[in-house]
Amino acid sequence: MARTADHDARRQQVAEAVELLVATEGFEAVTVAKTAAAAGISVGLVQHYFPSKDDMLLHAFTHIRGRTERRVLADAERADKAGARIEHILLDALAELLPLDERRRRECRVELAFTGRVVDNPRLAQALGQSNAHLRGTLERAIHNGKECGEVPGDIDEKAEAARSLAVLDGLKLHAYTEPGTMTAAASRDALAAQLGRVFSGPCHHRRSPG
Repeated sequence: MARTADHDARRQQVAEAVELLVATEGFEAVTVAKTAAAAGISVGLVQHYFPSKDDMLLHAFTHIRGRTERRVLADAERADKAGARIEHILLDALAELLPLDERRRRECRVELAFTGRVVDNPRLAQALGQSNAHLRGTLERAIHNGKECGEVPGDIDEKAEAARSLAVLDGLKLHAYTEPGTMTAAASRDALAAQLGRVFSGPCHHRRSPG
């Protein structure tokens, strides 16, 4: 078990070093040598875990996306236990993916840098597709639950609305990051709220929204 934990820690070290380089110097700055230096380990050790640069980048991308998804789901679970409307749970959880402050802006920079590479990197494209499918599935379940409690009209197509909401979210990420003076933090959150409000348009019969 200790050896497995050590291997996982090394892989996480490398992923965090890649993230740091992308966030501070850009995607082109990421090399095996610079990643090893940023992680404080040898080039040989990086290559032991990741035989190619593509392997290293793929691991870093899946690590970053997975961490963000876990945080979103944890926030949603806490809000659900507190009895919030599903609409409000989703708004707060999905807003974690928008560049609304310095931490989230840095994360968004990294994600956009990786996303820009998916056109020429099938493995990254596959990883992004899997992550998006997971998020769409989460949204579909939330919309389905909304139908059961009355927040969502029964004739809403949950698959279509989940895909549309994710597309709106991705568009907001790009515009809020590249044009923060126009698509401000408040405007980004308002746009996301408007999309969710269109889907979750009914009163909830099973819980009471706090406040």
